[in-house]
Amino acid sequence: MRLIALNKPYGTICQFSAHETRASLATWIDVPDVYPAGRLDADSEGLLLLTDDGALQARIAEPRHKLIKRYWAQLDGAAPASALAALERGVDLGDYVSRPCRARFIEPPAGLWQRDPPVRYRAAIPTTWIELALGEGRNRQVRRMTAAVGFPTLRLIRVGIGALDVFALGLAPGQWRALPPSAPWHGTR
Repeated sequence: MRLIALNKPYGTICQFSAHETRASLATWIDVPDVYPAGRLDADSEGLLLLTDDGALQARIAEPRHKLIKRYWAQLDGAAPASALAALERGVDLGDYVSRPCRARFIEPPAGLWQRDPPVRYRAAIPTTWIELALGEGRNRQVRRMTAAVGFPTLRLIRVGIGALDVFALGLAPGQWRALPPSAPWHGTR
């Protein structure tokens, strides 16, 4: 069994086949027969796990397993505590209501890599950084949740999956590392 941790750069799509205008996983990883365990949309960055084990892939990716995934989100505007409370309770997204999650304000992350291209800067409009810990992970869920409470996501970084953390692994964008099969991916951090 192979397990790989990648710090997926902004703009990279979660597939190995070539794309006309975007980088793919093949741009960063040249390992045969591994597949992403879950996805990050092209506009999101951070920790992505890949494996050649279908059962492990399902345990990591499928919401029914409730594996905690942690995200840092830079929100457009000065979000109040009431927005965080709404995120924690669960948000009606029209087609489903998100499960309750953990949400907290964080300081702008020190030492965070620069994004290329950078997030737009508007001096008159502040931003808010939050950390969300979810036990599900549906398509564009964090972005949809923050928009539903009135504060769209400008930048989204998955920093952790279970007990694995992209910073503890020391991965810069585009870097990857093979992990031992006994890696603590299954923890709840």
